[in-house]
Amino acid sequence: MIELIRLPAAALLGAMMAGMLVATNQGQVVLPRWVFITAQAFIGCLMARSITREIVTEMYGHWPLFLGSGLAVIAICSGLGLQMARKQMLPGTTAIWGSSPGASSVMVLMAEAFGGDIRLVAFMQFLRMVLVAAVGSIIARVWIVSDKPPPITAGWFDAVPFEPFTATVLIALTCAVIGARSKLPGGAVLLALLSSAGLQVAGVTTITLPPLLLLVCYSIFGWFIGLRFTREIVIYAARLTLRIIGAIFGLIGGCCALAYVLHLVAGVDMLTAYFATSPGGADSVAIIASSSQVNLPFVMAMQVTRFLLVLALGPLVARASVRWVARKGSDAV
Repeated sequence: MIELIRLPAAALLGAMMAGMLVATNQGQVVLPRWVFITAQAFIGCLMARSITREIVTEMYGHWPLFLGSGLAVIAICSGLGLQMARKQMLPGTTAIWGSSPGASSVMVLMAEAFGGDIRLVAFMQFLRMVLVAAVGSIIARVWIVSDKPPPITAGWFDAVPFEPFTATVLIALTCAVIGARSKLPGGAVLLALLSSAGLQVAGVTTITLPPLLLLVCYSIFGWFIGLRFTREIVIYAARLTLRIIGAIFGLIGGCCALAYVLHLVAGVDMLTAYFATSPGGADSVAIIASSSQVNLPFVMAMQVTRFLLVLALGPLVARASVRWVARKGSDAV
């Protein structure tokens, strides 16, 4: 049903909702940890697929602009997360990771590795992803009528090139094994992301992931998160929904203001600037932007730059935020 109404990451959201229904009704389904780690590695490869030589060239040519804009979006999101944490809307680092402007699935994995509540982070991340995608679609349709046809998506059982697909599977499985044995937080997804992106940019291989494989990985990921919900967590999240929606729209408004600044400074059209600074996931932004009259390499270069910055700075921001909130709490006492 979610796929029929064209929501992003339909398989992941559907599986998460199904897992929640099972878990909150005393159902018993156990997914082996190694299955989840393997799915993580393939999701890392999925994120690397958008990092092409063209994107890297665009990033290199305008790196001060991309770096400054990426840090500005992170600052807006971190400020929102800090306020939510200070008001005790969400516990610990959960508010920080829940408001982080990276790929939703990767942010959930990073949150788990750094002490956040994976269930509440997933709730906030995926709610934001749906709202940002909806707003982006509306803006794209109202702002300008595109002459570009919608992107062609592959069928579930379409043939895929054997050699790059085999290479992608080997990369993912190797990173899954190394990540599982290492003590690196989110090791499988990070190793798969960095190694497959490096090989693709170097021209060694092209990351190839058939839709059916992604469907399985997203479903595993969604089930793993959904099964960890309890009735108490669902009730708690439901009570926060309106406040979180308000915070998300505040985040969208802040990024719109930043888009206007980017429009003035960089000279790009306003629609391109909006998608470049949009706090949604890079995959859903790419789908919407690709059917609009925008500078797609610029948009994706900005999104990828910000994603890499979040991966690098996220743990530091989370730790610093926890200390800041604890200090403010003690000062108030």
